[in-house]
This record gives sequence, structure tokens and C-alpha cells, in this order.
Amino acid sequence: MPILVNAVDRIKCFILTKPAAAGLSPQIFPEEEREMNKKILSLLTLLVLASMVLAACKPAATATVAPTKVPAGPPAVCTTDPNGCAVIKPGQTIKIGMGAPMTGDNANFGVDISQGAMIAVSDAGDFQGFKFELVAQDDGGSPEGGATVANKLVTDATIVAVAGHIFSGATEAAMPIYEKAGVPMMSPSATNPPLTQKGSKVFNRVAFTDAVQGKFAAAYVFNKLGFKKIAIMHDGAAYGQGLASVVQDNFKQLGGEVVYFGAITPGEADYSAPLAAVAAAKPEALYYGGYVQEAVILVNQMKTAGLTGVAFFGCDGTFGEDFLQRTGANGEGAYSTSLFPAGSTAKQTFDAAYEAKFGKKPGVLSPFTWNAYDSAAVLIAQIKKVAVKVGDTLYIPRGALVAAVRATSGYQGLGGKITCDATGECNSTGPTFVYIKSGAWVEAAK
Repeated sequence: MPILVNAVDRIKCFILTKPAAAGLSPQIFPEEEREMNKKILSLLTLLVLASMVLAACKPAATATVAPTKVPAGPPAVCTTDPNGCAVIKPGQTIKIGMGAPMTGDNANFGVDISQGAMIAVSDAGDFQGFKFELVAQDDGGSPEGGATVANKLVTDATIVAVAGHIFSGATEAAMPIYEKAGVPMMSPSATNPPLTQKGSKVFNRVAFTDAVQGKFAAAYVFNKLGFKKIAIMHDGAAYGQGLASVVQDNFKQLGGEVVYFGAITPGEADYSAPLAAVAAAKPEALYYGGYVQEAVILVNQMKTAGLTGVAFFGCDGTFGEDFLQRTGANGEGAYSTSLFPAGSTAKQTFDAAYEAKFGKKPGVLSPFTWNAYDSAAVLIAQIKKVAVKVGDTLYIPRGALVAAVRATSGYQGLGGKITCDATGECNSTGPTFVYIKSGAWVEAAK
């Protein structure tokens, strides 16, 4: 034990000797002092030996190393997905975007459709600790507005899908922007047929197309109402003109005569001149492809233009409470298209929830209330399928979500089972025709 021996020797040296005043040579203490110091030496030596033995026997202290927390990283799918992942962090919501006319003459469509989608978001509840949120932006229903809103929505990394857009022109302008970003769309109401013929991977719709609506409308006017000579007007936009062309082609195929086909300029307050040209052609009915604002003016000016007794036949773009209120008695007997789904427990539950929350029955402001719910609900269902939670963060692979939405099959919506084909056509029902009777929309005879 060299350490112990060395310690004892040092104590001896200190007690038995003391430094000389000069040269540091040892100086011997007197005898009596020397005896006392020997006793002190023995006691100190025992204490030192005991403390050092105890120290030698004590286990070596083990250093406590704090566990290294390895940060949870994104799942592997985020590196292989062509569009990466949307990353939803704690405290954030899973956002579903929407572009719609929320103000202006066609605001009833945007308000109604966003409200229907809100019910779907509410019904989605909590998903792995995260809530869903609808972010509805006002695109005015125009192509310019559609592009502006799309560019805004794709800058928000928590926007994972879009329940829209609502109008066909706005939708067409927005599609390439979502395509590049890998954001899937499910429109409740953009019905222009070519939208699904552009090769888009992201665009889908639950609404029937204008090819279906136009064919059914032409058959209803010719076969059910018995009109053989009609005039057709439209607003020159993608939706209105496309629908009018379908009606024209199908009506002619049935043996009917289209005595007038022409466009009006949207946003004007007077259409007496084009209506006078229509009156000169002497039609039995006037079919219009477009939206409420222009349809209201046409109906209110028909009598003064010489079209008394000529039936007005609109479309899903002219349906709604706004049309009723603004045409009044002039609108009595006018036809339109709606989408009343068949009765079911789910529909009854939705109808009650919608009226309780918003104070109006669904289908009053627009014909797309139920489609709005279904478009958002389908997106939510597919988000839940592909999302991956790592730690406290949710990852949603964008490319996988685009593919999952397009692969929707047999989803039970309010309007029926929803199955998307290879181009994104997901509609399960056709149009319902309605007309105004005693100031209210009622279902027309089938």
C-alpha cells in the first residue's frame, strides 16, 4: 500500500521535525514534547489509515449519462413520395381548402357549399390528436380569382386537399397550380365536361357533368314538356356555353329545332336587345346556361321583350333562393336543375344539423349542399388512410393522397355510393328537375 505508507511518513515528518529558521535543516523537539507528539502521531495515523481504507473500499462512482433523445424524423414515404409530405405539427390543423364565390351576386353558391363542407369537417372529429379545418377563400367564381386563390392556398403547407373549386371557369384556372403542388381536388359543382379530359391527376368531382345535365334537360324539354322549338342563350363562359352546346346538340338529335343560339355579356343590367332577337325567332321555350345574376335579369325582362308565355328553363347555376326572391312573380313556372338525393338516415341527420347550425334548409341557397358535404367527406376519408404519425407530428404524403382520392371506390355519401373512374368522374346520381310553384321550388314531374 505505497499510498498509505507515504501519507504516514508525511505525518511523521511534520510532527517530529520542524523546519529550521535557515537552510530548512531539521530541529529536534524537547523530550517531553516529543512523547506527546508520538501519541498524537499514533491517533492521526489511525484516522488517516481508516479514511483511506474506507475510500479504497468504496465502489467507484459511475458517471450518469443522460439518455440521448433521438428526434423523430419523417417516415420513409416522405422521401419517396413525388410531392413529399404535408407536415402537421402539434397545435396545427389538417386544412382542406376551398375556392368559391363568397361575395357578390353568386355568393349564395359559395356560402351554401362552404357550409355543407363545414358539417363534414365537424363530423370528422379528432384524428390522432389533430382536428380538420375548412379554409374557404373568395375566388369570385372567375378564372382570375380561381388562379389567385389556388396560388395562395398552395403556399400553406398544412393545406392538404381542396373541396372545390365551385365554378368551372375558376376550377379550370386553378387546376394546373394544384397539379404542380400535388394537392388533390374534389369539386362538388364544377360540371364542365372537359375538366376531366385534360389528363389531370388531381382533379375529381362528385357533381354530374354538363354532358349528363344537358342531355337530360334536352330530353325533358322535348319529351316531357313537349316543346319542339327552343331558343338557347348562354353567358359565354366555360360552364354556361358548354352546357348550352350540349343541350343544342341533344335537342336537335331528338328532332327538335333550335331557332336561336347566342351569348350575352355577363355583368350587364339590360339584355332587352338579345331578348328581342330571341322573341323574333318565336320559340316555345328559352333555355339558359349560366348563373343566377344574368338569369334573373333575363326572366324579369322577358315579358317586355315580347316573350310572354315562353317558358324559361335554367340549369343548376340558376337554382336557389336568390332566384326566387329576385324574380318574384316573373319567375313563376321557371324550371331549373337540382340534386336532391334520395332519403336516408344519413341525409336526415345532415339536413337537421345544417338547419340547426345555419338557420336554413339544405338545398335552398344552392343545389350543391349535399355534394359539398360529400366532397369534403371523401377527402377526409382518404387523408385518414394515408396519414402517418411519427412522435407527435402527422405526415401526409401528397402523391399518395392524390392517388388515394382518385382510387375512391364504394364510399357511401349522402347522394349515394361514390366511385371515381380513371379520369376523376365520381358522380353517382343524375339531375333532378324543379320548377317554381307559388313562389317555391318544387320537384317537377318525372
